[in-house]
Amino acid sequence: MTNTTETIIDLMRHGEPEGGRAYRGHNINDPLSEKGWQQMWDAVGKEAPWDQIVTSPLQRCRAFAEALVELYNLPCYIEENFKEVGFGSWEGRTPDEIKADNLKEYEDFYHDPVNCRPAGAEDLNAFITRVRIAYNNTIEKYAGKHILIVAHAGVNRAIIAHALHTAPIGLYRIKVNNAGLSRIKNDHLGNHLLYHNVQLADMT
Repeated sequence: MTNTTETIIDLMRHGEPEGGRAYRGHNINDPLSEKGWQQMWDAVGKEAPWDQIVTSPLQRCRAFAEALVELYNLPCYIEENFKEVGFGSWEGRTPDEIKADNLKEYEDFYHDPVNCRPAGAEDLNAFITRVRIAYNNTIEKYAGKHILIVAHAGVNRAIIAHALHTAPIGLYRIKVNNAGLSRIKNDHLGNHLLYHNVQLADMT
C-alpha cells in the first residue's frame, strides 16, 4: 500500500548576527543583531502554522526558535547536527578580507568547494552527510506534521541540494538570504522544493 503521508518542512536561515557579514561556522556563536531579530520577525509576520520547531544549537538560530516557542507555545527540539559547517581558517573573516589576502584561494573554493577547503575546514561531504541524516531523521520523527527548521545558510543549502539531488560541487550556487524561508514537501515521491528565499506570507 502506498504511503500517502505528506510532511511540510519550512527552512529558515537566521537573521544578521552582530558584526555583520562574515564566515561563521560552528566555532563562532555570535548572537543576532537588532537588525537580525527584525529580519526574522518580518519573515514570519504574525503567523505560526507549525506543529514542531527544530533548531540549530547556535544562538543565532536557537534564540529566535525559543522566542517562537514562548510566544506560540510550540514544541521545540535542538538538533546538534544542524549546526553550521566549520570554515576553519576563514572563521570570523569577511569575504573581502579573504579576497584581499588570497584571491585565488577564495575563487578556488567557489569553483570546487569539495576539494578546495579553507585550512582546517570541515570536510564538505561529511557535513552534507550529517545534515542529510539529521534531516531524514527529522521528517521520519515528525511525519505528517508542519515543521520549521531554524538553521544556517550551509545547512539549508545541504537540505535543498539533497531534496533536488544536486551534486556537492554546486552547493554554493544556492543563495540563501538572511531570514529567508524555503519550503519542501515530502511525500511518497520524495522531496519537492515549493518555495525559496521568501517570507511566510508569500507561501500562503
